[in-house]
Amino acid sequence: MDDKIHPNDSPNSSGEMSTKPLGVSSSKNPRPPSGTYVIELPKDQIYRYPPPENTRKFQEYAVQKRSRRRSCFRRCFFWTIGFLTLIILLLVVTASVLYLIFRPESPSYSVDNVAIRGMNLTSSSRISPIFNITIRAVNPNGKIGIYYEKGSTVDVYSISSGYYSYLGEGVLPAFYQPSKNLTVFQTVLKGSNIVLTSAVKSDLKAASKNGSVPLRINVRTPVRIKISAVKMWTITLKVKCDVMVDNLTANSKIISKVCKYRVKLI
Repeated sequence: MDDKIHPNDSPNSSGEMSTKPLGVSSSKNPRPPSGTYVIELPKDQIYRYPPPENTRKFQEYAVQKRSRRRSCFRRCFFWTIGFLTLIILLLVVTASVLYLIFRPESPSYSVDNVAIRGMNLTSSSRISPIFNITIRAVNPNGKIGIYYEKGSTVDVYSISSGYYSYLGEGVLPAFYQPSKNLTVFQTVLKGSNIVLTSAVKSDLKAASKNGSVPLRINVRTPVRIKISAVKMWTITLKVKCDVMVDNLTANSKIISKVCKYRVKLI
């Protein structure tokens, strides 16, 4: 019987028989079988889906992380509230102790005299009035002094039908008022080229004829409180005085006066 030779068993150039299996290519990148498609994608476009157990672990980790964040926020919030409460309690205790030690009393202010020049209401020209005002300041405290510092302003207005008409301005002198002290000082307020309407002039003439001219004096001054040997920070003192005079001359007399004040801490 004749020997059968496999088609792939043909001898090669060296005379040896090739034993490579059928359909296997000798190249490094073998060709895919017939009917197979190969799609090549870059690595950064390949998405991997984690197994279900990894997804569950990730969700548990995210929940734990959010819980830790909320817990840290709550601790910080309560620590801040506790610190602020402690500071407020210390301030209240300190203020109470100072009050019991020094027994502070409110100072008082009043206008003792108003002398007016240059209020010509018969002429249609502008006016430049001058007000000489005497102010009384009383410090009733036994251990507290008051520094009246520079930078004050004093304004005077006439009141007509509920409206205020500006008449002049000036400043207060800077001085120190010790404890248990009464200080009387004068200040000059001046107006320059003031224009009054005919209605305001008519009201002022009628009020002067009736012997009751209302004026408003506003005082704004920076002060510093001295407690024993300690100077406190600068605060702003505001005084409003409603004064009624009998006329608008240098010999005017005060019929009534009411002064109120308030303090602005900042």
